[in-house]
Amino acid sequence: MTTHQPLAVGLIGAGRMGSFHAETLAHRLPGVRLAALADPAASAARRLGDRVGRPTAYTEIGDLLADPQVDAVVIATPARTHAGLVEAAARAGKAVYCEKPMAVTLAEADRAIAAARDAGVPLQVGFNRRYDTGFRAAHDKIAAGGIGTPHLLRSLTRDPRLHDPSPIPPWTVFLETLIHDFDVLRFLNPGAEPVEVFAWADALVRPDFKDRGLLDTAVVTVRFDNGALATAEAGFQAVYGYDVRGEVFGSAGMLTLGDLRRGHLTSYGADGVAADCVTYDQDLFRDAYVAELADFTDSVRTGRTPSVTGEDARAALTIALAAVRSVQTGAPVRLDELKDE
Repeated sequence: MTTHQPLAVGLIGAGRMGSFHAETLAHRLPGVRLAALADPAASAARRLGDRVGRPTAYTEIGDLLADPQVDAVVIATPARTHAGLVEAAARAGKAVYCEKPMAVTLAEADRAIAAARDAGVPLQVGFNRRYDTGFRAAHDKIAAGGIGTPHLLRSLTRDPRLHDPSPIPPWTVFLETLIHDFDVLRFLNPGAEPVEVFAWADALVRPDFKDRGLLDTAVVTVRFDNGALATAEAGFQAVYGYDVRGEVFGSAGMLTLGDLRRGHLTSYGADGVAADCVTYDQDLFRDAYVAELADFTDSVRTGRTPSVTGEDARAALTIALAAVRSVQTGAPVRLDELKDE
């Protein structure tokens, strides 16, 4: 690939997140083109392709990976397929961007990381909050010592509603929702690593689905090796909007971040105080979703290491798996106990 040619990217997965990424690759990133997309559902691939300039459409993912015109791939398929697709893409010599979680077991994560390393291709994982301007500014201030040493951290995710929980896999609250918060806690405590986890979780929104393993409300505590204590919480019934926030309290100050308001307008009237709130992640993190793909494609062109690596994904997954075990056992879990899982 010469430097003046657009970077040709293939998209795997034409669902909700894949559709947003397709539009970004096709229209929002100079020097990048959406060359191909693949989805086993031919109709979904065709509909999305019609919206984004009709790239080459495949129903077999292997055909996209074998396409010599594709330089890099973006994986936006169901979570349980991610690790295998990362391995396959790396073996095909493609740079890889993968939506979170990169894997659902540590063995899968290790194989994915090894495949990218052995192939010499970049591997980036979609932890979008690192690209949000507020979260990035907080990280930079903390890293520069702006609030002293972090003592207490908090990250939360509250989804607006739980529609049909039947297709949601067990432990989703940890592996797919709170995985963002686990990464954020590491991001906002630079240079420190988690050592112990304790978690509570229950089915408070839909108790009738508890026997299927669907837990919709959770609180996780995390102890770091620098002494900092952190909490992450999730709930699937935030009727007021899509709520993502964080807080870091340090020895010399405090930072709060996150705002679910759609704009800065607040209405004061006879019915009280009101603000228009976002109810969708692609509204709250639109710019961050674009920025993470801009960072990925730049890393492919320049050969630098992506800002969010497979190792970062593995670290967040380790916390998630420790939380699962803690709920199962009712006891704290040291992360070094999970090394071989």
